[in-house]
Amino acid sequence: MCVTSVDAMVDGVHFRLRHGWASAAEVGHRALAGALSDLAAMGATPGEAYLVLGLPAGFGEERALELVRGANALAAETDTTIAGGDVVSAPALTVAVTAVGWAETPEELVGRDGALGGDLVGVTGSLGAAGAALAVLEGRAARTPGAEHALGRARSPMPRLKEGRALAAAGVHAMIDLSDGLATDAGHIGRSSGLVLSLDLQALPLAAGVAEVSAELGLEPWQLAVAGGEDYELCFCAAGEDRARVESAVRELGEVEVSWIGEVLEGPPGATLKGPQGEETRIEGFEHRW
Repeated sequence: MCVTSVDAMVDGVHFRLRHGWASAAEVGHRALAGALSDLAAMGATPGEAYLVLGLPAGFGEERALELVRGANALAAETDTTIAGGDVVSAPALTVAVTAVGWAETPEELVGRDGALGGDLVGVTGSLGAAGAALAVLEGRAARTPGAEHALGRARSPMPRLKEGRALAAAGVHAMIDLSDGLATDAGHIGRSSGLVLSLDLQALPLAAGVAEVSAELGLEPWQLAVAGGEDYELCFCAAGEDRARVESAVRELGEVEVSWIGEVLEGPPGATLKGPQGEETRIEGFEHRW
């Protein structure tokens, strides 16, 4: 069974190479990571990837090779084969990636549309690093030690491929990667499943530096965790009776933990955010401008 992911990143929209926000190698890494994260959210095993580079005038051969080396390094780490691609001229640096994933049977894969009423909502790892990093890069927050940790996470995100396969094998009902922000992506699961994901803001696992940066911005920490995109963690829905099995499947990998952040309910399809007093809050998801 074959699945594909097609993802594109453009200078000035998804990153700002000219402002020193990321090196060419980091751009290559992040472009491939974005496509592989989609495979992770389906529980697929990565196979081949194809890169198309749109290079602006003056970009230079050495920086183009550096970009490819960054993608190659992540490909080697994730057992992905970069099997081909193309190079064209473009008005701004553009990196488009097609990633191919595999599974033995369709039943091994997980979609966005399988959430069931009464399911628990979980996430892998921690949230908000990319949102905090964006604030630092834009000069809205200082480069403190905590902020530097967030920058490192944002510049070299790791697609949760092993975790995605483990969660699929553990029987989760629906799954998505957090590329556009938790509020937006959880809403995708809700609308695809015809249910509402009720998320508890106090239960969100925050990445190091998020509370520090949000305080400087005058925001609640959950705002960066919910609205900031490109954390590339996995959000999933699982039956309550499978909670221990799901936790164990991810913990055995030794990389990240699972946090339970809400439940699936009957109601208008989408997602709602529940505050400390039980009040519901709505917030827009991520706008691509890292």
